[in-house]
Amino acid sequence: MTSHFPPPKLAAPALVHRHTDRPFRGIAMIMGSTIFLASSDAMAKYLSRDLPALEIAWLRFTVFVLIMAPAVLMSSPNAMRSARPVLQVLRGLGILTSAVVFIIALRFLPIAEATSTGFVAPIFVTGLSLLFLGEKVGVRRWVATVAGLIGVLVIVRPGTSAFQGASMLPVLSALGWACALVLTRRIAGHDSAVTTMAFSALVGFLLLSVVVPFVWVTPGWREIGIGAGVGVLSVIGHWIVVRAFRYADASLLAPFSYSQLLWVCALGFFVFGEVPDVWTLGGAAIIIASGVYTAHRERVRRALLVIAAEPYPA
Repeated sequence: MTSHFPPPKLAAPALVHRHTDRPFRGIAMIMGSTIFLASSDAMAKYLSRDLPALEIAWLRFTVFVLIMAPAVLMSSPNAMRSARPVLQVLRGLGILTSAVVFIIALRFLPIAEATSTGFVAPIFVTGLSLLFLGEKVGVRRWVATVAGLIGVLVIVRPGTSAFQGASMLPVLSALGWACALVLTRRIAGHDSAVTTMAFSALVGFLLLSVVVPFVWVTPGWREIGIGAGVGVLSVIGHWIVVRAFRYADASLLAPFSYSQLLWVCALGFFVFGEVPDVWTLGGAAIIIASGVYTAHRERVRRALLVIAAEPYPA
């Protein structure tokens, strides 16, 4: 599943996040994370030829739980106690929905097309933040949002013979991911990162464990190994993203996450023999430009908040 991370909401100027200012290290880590995330998606697409999407997702979340269990045990005894349990469960549902729908999309679409369309997630975050977080969105950010949606239309081409229903699946996946990101903002400051990640792992694992017996296809050792690889690479990729935030602002790092498209194009060509068409590349360029501009506007907004928080000279 693609990873998108819009800048966190600032409740007040005094809450501006302090981190070690090493932007080049943060950028390098973000670009490195896209290799793991793209590889995870490619392995999931490979498995989708033989296993149901729910089963692939179950393998991924099983690995997620196994990785998170030691972290929970080594943290505080209250690691699984949440101040916002309902929001945590809803966030887990958003992540689960996004993962399952994206894996289904990979079965029917070229990996570059699915990934490019999935880049629309930060655009959804803009609208959801206005509705549920009360954030103010300026005209220029709305223009960037509309441009991003136009990019999606360029890729999926509704109303033409090239359109297929599966093209909308990455859009739905991006919407689920955007909901999870907005809920993450609501949870931030109330629960620790370990609690949030543990809830995500547990919600996905438990729900999939209930439904996966109805679609179960007994995997061989090769499929089990690849499925475990999907989970491990995904967790590593997202962990690197979290670590990168210690060295630079999310608004600076966000544009470099789009380098994932280079890796999925390469993997799509060498593994699956897929060559992205001009519509996919053109639409992706529009979506990426929209995302980069949105990140730029967020950097400007954060800078203004910092200036406003500085005391006037005596």
